[in-house]
Amino acid sequence: RNRVSHRADKSIKSLLHMGALTAATRTKGELHEYYLKKVSEGKNKMSVLNAVRAKPVHRMFAVIRNNKFYEKDYLNTLA
Repeated sequence: RNRVSHRADKSIKSLLHMGALTAATRTKGELHEYYLKKVSEGKNKMSVLNAVRAKPVHRMFAVIRNNKFYEKDYLNTLA
């Protein structure tokens, strides 16, 4: 479950929120399609927006953790 600390940097939180809002509602792409799909399934718009806000953060930390460039069509191999 994703949670944001109340002690987090407010300016970074607002930048992530505005970026997620733009990506989810105004631009065509993967996050926009995800947002529309979840809202059409009946999810609350703000809950979906929070998930959209968390996706880039998870991707950034995965890139840093794995020390690799971001691949849009990445397939996780467990072997």
